[in-house]
Amino acid sequence: MVLADVLVSGVLMGLVYALLALGLTIIFGVMDTVNFAHGEFLMIGMYAAWLTATYVFPDPLAGLPVAAAVGALLGVAAYALLVRRLLRGPMVAQLFGTFGLMLFLRYGALAVFGPNVRSVTHGVLLGKRVLLGGIVLDATRLAAAAGSAVLFGLVYVLLQRTRVGVALRATAVSREAAQYMGIDTERMNALGWAIGGATAGMAGALLTNFYYVSPTAGTLFAMITFTAVALGGFGSVPGAFVAGILVGVVQMLAAQYVAAELKLAFVYLVYFLAVMIRPQGLLGVR
Repeated sequence: MVLADVLVSGVLMGLVYALLALGLTIIFGVMDTVNFAHGEFLMIGMYAAWLTATYVFPDPLAGLPVAAAVGALLGVAAYALLVRRLLRGPMVAQLFGTFGLMLFLRYGALAVFGPNVRSVTHGVLLGKRVLLGGIVLDATRLAAAAGSAVLFGLVYVLLQRTRVGVALRATAVSREAAQYMGIDTERMNALGWAIGGATAGMAGALLTNFYYVSPTAGTLFAMITFTAVALGGFGSVPGAFVAGILVGVVQMLAAQYVAAELKLAFVYLVYFLAVMIRPQGLLGVR
């Protein structure tokens, strides 16, 4: 595989990472809360897409809106039933609370679906190849990247160009000031979790086209997502986009030119070097 192929493959995968990191950084930006269950939100989205493709419509892309709805409902339920109460306690309670939610969702999926790995066997893009600028690309990965870029852009426009987005950003900057301006910060918290859950669910649905589905599928992606968010800067939406792509490119370069089993080690090495120079992340603020 030539360098151009590796770079393009890295960018395609990085766009999916960026979408996944988007939800996590929004939740942190609004509430300063780290959602350790974010990978499990993705896993639930993968199962939603797989179930839709298996029993409703024979294509995993058809499960995209289903995964978005399930992820959003899961996010709102997590906030209303758990996180809202944890916010009254110390930071360590929030960390252990979302860690417990991660275990609950993972082992709940294990109890419902069992340990077997699932995958989709039919779909309009499965097995297809696309020739783009002399590079042959897997159609499912290209669709996942394009879908992630579009969804990321839509959420960015929502945050920057709508009254709801302004209210959400105002809550992230100063909760008290937002309340004085008449913003319902409780509703903004729930919205932040809904967006976080929906984007994770949709990222899971896009991954289902070319990645296996299992109760532990979210573990790997959660680690990569945390790295991307920290590298880009906690709470920075542009940082999540840049860092997601950077992580994807580094991962592919390491897998191609060093060793496949060391690809994640190089991702974390780049992260360590970056935060040593700029602890707040590439686009974060102190």
